[in-house]
Amino acid sequence: MKPLKDLRIAILLCFTLGLAPFYPEPHVWGKLKWVFGGAHGMEIKDWFDLLMHAFPFLLLVRIIALKLLNTAS
Repeated sequence: MKPLKDLRIAILLCFTLGLAPFYPEPHVWGKLKWVFGGAHGMEIKDWFDLLMHAFPFLLLVRIIALKLLNTAS
C-alpha cells in the first residue's frame, strides 16, 4: 500500500509529528490558536511550521474522504 494512502501511517503521523511537542500543549494547537487570534506577529517561518504540523491531519482527512467517496459509489 502506498504511504500517502495508508490510514495507519496517517494516524501515526498525527500522533507524532502533528502533536509534537506535547507539553505544555500540542504545537499545532498553539499555532491554530495564534491564527484564530488574528495571527499578529506571525512570520513566514511560523506559517511554514503550522503547515508542517498540520500536514498529517490534512492527509488523514484526505484519506478518510477518499474512503467515504469510494464506499458511497
